Amino acid sequence: MHTSHPTSHPLSLDTAPVIVAGARQVVWMSADGEVETLSRATAAKRARRETPVVCHARTAARRLGTDPFPMLDVLELFAFVKPAAFCVPTPRGLAEALQLPHPEGLEAEAVALQRAAWMLLKLIAAPAREEKSDPVAIAWEMGRAGWPWAGMVLTALGAPNGPERGRALHGFRVWTRLKEVDQEAPPPPPAHHPVEPEEARRRLAAMLSAQVSGKVAEPRPQQADYASAVSGAFAPRPAPDTPNLVLAEAGTGVGKTLGYLAPATVWAEKNRGTVWISTYTRNLQHQIDGELDRLFDDPATKARKVVVRKGRENYLCLLNLEDAVRGLPTQPHNAVAVGLMARWVAATRDGDLNGGDFPGWLVDLLGRARTMTLADRRGECVYSACDHYAKCFIEKSVRRARRADVVIANHALVMVQAALGGGDDIGLPTRYVFDEGHHVFDAADNAFAGHLTGRETQELRRWLLGAEESRGRARGLKRRLEDLVAGDDKAQEQLDAVLMAAFRLPGDGWAARLSADNPNGPTERFLLLARQQVYARTDGAAGPYSLEADTGYPVDGLLEAADELREALGALSKPLAALSQRLASRLDDEAAELDADQRRRIDAMSRSLHRRGTLTVEAWRAMLASLKEATPPQFVDWFAVERQEGRDVDVGLYRHWVDPTVPFIEAVNAQAHGMVVTSATLTDGTGDVALDWEAAEARTGALHLPRPAVRAQVPSPFDYKAQTRVLVVTDVRKDDLGQVAAAYRELFLASQGGGLGLFTAISRLRAVHEKLAEPLDRAGLPLYAQHVDPLDVSTLIDIFRGEEHACLLGTDAVRDGVDVPGRSLRLIVFDRVPWPRPDILHRARREAFGRRRYEDMLTRLRLKQAFGRLVRRADDVGVFVLLDPMMPSRLFGAFPEGVEVQRVGLKDAVAITREFLGEGTSPSPAPGGGG
Repeated sequence: MHTSHPTSHPLSLDTAPVIVAGARQVVWMSADGEVETLSRATAAKRARRETPVVCHARTAARRLGTDPFPMLDVLELFAFVKPAAFCVPTPRGLAEALQLPHPEGLEAEAVALQRAAWMLLKLIAAPAREEKSDPVAIAWEMGRAGWPWAGMVLTALGAPNGPERGRALHGFRVWTRLKEVDQEAPPPPPAHHPVEPEEARRRLAAMLSAQVSGKVAEPRPQQADYASAVSGAFAPRPAPDTPNLVLAEAGTGVGKTLGYLAPATVWAEKNRGTVWISTYTRNLQHQIDGELDRLFDDPATKARKVVVRKGRENYLCLLNLEDAVRGLPTQPHNAVAVGLMARWVAATRDGDLNGGDFPGWLVDLLGRARTMTLADRRGECVYSACDHYAKCFIEKSVRRARRADVVIANHALVMVQAALGGGDDIGLPTRYVFDEGHHVFDAADNAFAGHLTGRETQELRRWLLGAEESRGRARGLKRRLEDLVAGDDKAQEQLDAVLMAAFRLPGDGWAARLSADNPNGPTERFLLLARQQVYARTDGAAGPYSLEADTGYPVDGLLEAADELREALGALSKPLAALSQRLASRLDDEAAELDADQRRRIDAMSRSLHRRGTLTVEAWRAMLASLKEATPPQFVDWFAVERQEGRDVDVGLYRHWVDPTVPFIEAVNAQAHGMVVTSATLTDGTGDVALDWEAAEARTGALHLPRPAVRAQVPSPFDYKAQTRVLVVTDVRKDDLGQVAAAYRELFLASQGGGLGLFTAISRLRAVHEKLAEPLDRAGLPLYAQHVDPLDVSTLIDIFRGEEHACLLGTDAVRDGVDVPGRSLRLIVFDRVPWPRPDILHRARREAFGRRRYEDMLTRLRLKQAFGRLVRRADDVGVFVLLDPMMPSRLFGAFPEGVEVQRVGLKDAVAITREFLGEGTSPSPAPGGGG
């Protein structure tokens, strides 16, 4: 890399070759269009001598079998020229985003990459182009850091010699151009008018008739019935702590999103209130946001009426961005990443780093440390004391949400807000819709658990003390509070006590000290003995998987270490609670003097201290106390060593609720007047209607409410018997990965792509991928894999959706997140029955809920969820295959009524797949989807 003039050794598309790498070979195209097919080794050797044009440099390097080296990555150019625009990170995706001819095969993809690069340089040079940041200044500094596109971009912009003196770094200060938050008084409470079923039907009809992208949605009788049924949740509450709850199962294809949005938006308009729509996955949040285009066709109106909300850790922090810009003079190598992030910040709608208009593949290219850490991931916000508070993305989202008709949030945020009595928000909503309701149990399990571990305690120390090295960016409690406690001797004394106690928590290097049996402080001594107990009581210490042990019969010294740590945490908890209360009292004592922003900041800091002190540290102390006593029956405790790739990454004491819907209902029940919990897979599939609904009530917490839930079930309009086949392969040994890989290969070839392979373990996925890549490449079927390709799950799914003949391997995250209608997904293959992981927590829950019934329910749910990915539209067809001869027939209830489950050999499974999915799906002879 050079760090002087960005055009001192200019690169040019006139001379740069283009490479597209497949699994076996590489297409190399010279700048004048001459094409060669090379081996990976030859291509890698030649590419290192030149600077080739590629798509996704990390993927290209992996396919070439080499470490990353300088390349002209067209994705980086796309991110610079079209920030906050969507693009699937493949040559085909670039061609589609730029409206270029759709390429088929590696040679055509090479041509498409070259055309895409020329098109982007033409776009950046367009004379009437509107810019929200300074491309000349930013490109110049990126070029000084070695960005290979800089010279070409500057030439296209007509500034080959760069900006005038003093302008370059100033161009990175994009926050100066952002609009400030609109200041408004708090809204009054909503009214309590009900939504009549007929009102919901009329609103649904209006939304269906609206044109979006030139299309009108197809009316479905089941959808209107569903909208009518869920409108009952929007009736006035009959008594305190007695919300109206509707459990609504809507089969795939009913259109439940518009079905619940119809009564929700009617209620919001009639009552001048806000309905919170809660989802489990980020993808669904943005799908719901898109559906609301049917009601709000004016973008400005929609921006006022609809808000997507996530936790603070999802949004870029402008103060962190400023810190990164300030660091460029001493860390100039970061200018490429900071420049691309600055371009995005100037163009983004809402600053959301996890979805929305932020390209997930940019994290893969630039690294998490230069992208995701620009969010406030550790709760270090200084609120109104921040220079950027009036322009803050998070603050804009919070304030808009107070006045919106619809807030689209996620389960985790909703549960944290409810548990804290509002958190960022003043007041809480009274109406909720929990979509993906089958995940409420899991979301509550995560939200209300206690983990006293090395990572968690180090994170708390960092939150309290900030970065203890000069190169760190984290702001400690002293910096966040110093102006609030100035002149208050008592508060300053409490703050000093907190900071002193924080030094007894683990600092950097704690894991290395544990490995060396050299703990420092009471927390590390406890963690060392906890790890000793785990290793003493479990087998498989040399393997790759995490380890667990019960808390009973502790090893020598463990109880004494627990007592010492409990005392140390008490010395932290007490001043934290006192400081929280001291700040809260100011809201009363100085009510006439504090402006709205000061009140919000003080309230937020008080709540944050309460959460860290009372709700976290005191929970840890209770867990430690239980080591000498019996664990309360509502909890299950255990020790664990968390491992990745066979390496210890965390250790500690864990506590979960046996039934986490208990605290969930307690948190939401107090303020909720009405709730809809909905999913395509709420009920179980036992065949007994009463038992199936009991399972739904247990998994959602409905059985803990004083008033019975209203049950609604609307069947799918799809003809699953005609549109699907379900096969259980009986002659493939699931413990022989060679046989498993061969089965995947033949099934994917039979379907000619469009195959999703689901795995119960990462190691099995990787082993199968290694055996599949070359034969599928020879057949022209691109293969992508979670935990193998350097791409996040959302990006992998985007690629899979966009390439009809691609295949994708993944685990649970793919199963839950994939929404691929059409021929891009026509085959699902499960490597084996997805039984629950047999860990200590599962053992406690199956004892509480019934061993076989609980295990079967969870397994049927996973199968139902996977099968539900297969048919998303009325004209979809698909095959579902399970490579497990031990699949018990009692699990067949996971599949829709009328669907026959056939037990067949692999030969017959391949023939059925080929015949059922039909002809006309063959890809082009040359493999596609290169890097």
